[in-house]
Amino acid sequence: MADEEELSPVQTEKLLQFQDLTGIEEIDRCRRLLEMHNWDIEVAVQDTLNMQEGSPSVFHPPSNNAPQVVTHPDDQRVYIASASSRQLGLVGWTYYFLTFPVRLLYNTFFSLLSFAYVTDPVADVMNFITDYETRYGTLHPVFYQGTYSQVLNDAKRELKFLLVYLHSDEHQDTAEFCRSTLRNADLIQFVNINTLFWACSVRSPEGYRVSQALRENSYPFLAVIVLRENRMTVVARIEGIMKPVELLTRLRQVLSENEGSLIAARADRHERNLNQTIRQQQDEAYLESLKADQEKEKRKREEQEKKEKIEQDVRDQQMAAERKREEISRLKVELAYLIPQEPPLNHPDCIRIVIKLPNGTRLERRFLKTCSLKVLYYYVFCHPDSPNQFQVVTNFPRRVLPCEPSTDNPDPPTFAFIGLGPSETLFVHDLEA
Repeated sequence: MADEEELSPVQTEKLLQFQDLTGIEEIDRCRRLLEMHNWDIEVAVQDTLNMQEGSPSVFHPPSNNAPQVVTHPDDQRVYIASASSRQLGLVGWTYYFLTFPVRLLYNTFFSLLSFAYVTDPVADVMNFITDYETRYGTLHPVFYQGTYSQVLNDAKRELKFLLVYLHSDEHQDTAEFCRSTLRNADLIQFVNINTLFWACSVRSPEGYRVSQALRENSYPFLAVIVLRENRMTVVARIEGIMKPVELLTRLRQVLSENEGSLIAARADRHERNLNQTIRQQQDEAYLESLKADQEKEKRKREEQEKKEKIEQDVRDQQMAAERKREEISRLKVELAYLIPQEPPLNHPDCIRIVIKLPNGTRLERRFLKTCSLKVLYYYVFCHPDSPNQFQVVTNFPRRVLPCEPSTDNPDPPTFAFIGLGPSETLFVHDLEA
């Protein structure tokens, strides 16, 4: 069914219910039968049951000539339904046409009636429980409050026996069975502990559907259903009136004989759950290991990136320092040409300046007092032993001479403006030290 259209939840529920009611194991066949009847489960069930009884379908006659083999899991008979007029024969066609109006009327009435009441199977069960307790009291095994399909699924999931009771108000033994047998305390305790107990009236659409699936012959009717080979299977049919002790003995016998299938199912489910738990633990361990490896790889990558960033910063700093050194070297060459010639000693505006560098080097130079202090800065800056960033200061009183040209001070004052005498000793202060 991989290439077929995906089923809706409603269609899936109908498919499972149809499979349970008809006993047909092949899920593909169940789907084809429902699709032939436009997913009308009542019509599909009735038509299928008619065919299982040997009657031809009156709703969707087969379109090919291949015979269709119909079987039922509780019936050893095999019926062959043929769509060919040659295979039916004269007698078959005569019987078909004579009974056609009756069967058509019956099935039409059944379809209309089912359509009117099938919309709420839960209500059928709840109405039965209310009516039962009104007539016979509340002392009885616990009724399952849900549909037949739901109780089948719960019994299969919980690996419990399912005890089905089909109730017929018209049968002469029903009242006695309900007033005596189902009120027995030992029976009630046994049923509540060991089974899920589902009951419904065969007069309701839900009860009638189950009746068609279980095909009871007499009332009161009980069926024991249990999971066998991964399918819910009827393992016992109890029909007719029984005393509480007889019924309890019979139920104990049936449950004892079929307990092995539940034990095997529990063991199989336990093994699957154990394997699933082991796989889950392995998956979790793998995910934890993968997460740890990813975290380790992430930290390693972050450390590598951090290391690379530090190395890049060092390279950038080195390159910046190199560029700065190159720029200073270029400036020293350029500014050396801006230093004026040293004036003669006898020049009337000549002043003598002694300059002491931070490394102890002593420089001596004559300048014109009318010159800007920037020539003093150029002279010191261009000397090989001079620091790259510095201030020129007087010793006493201590003051910083504004000799470095800048944006705010592009043309520093002259030597005379600052008040330097004919002979001065100045000190160079290293700003990078």
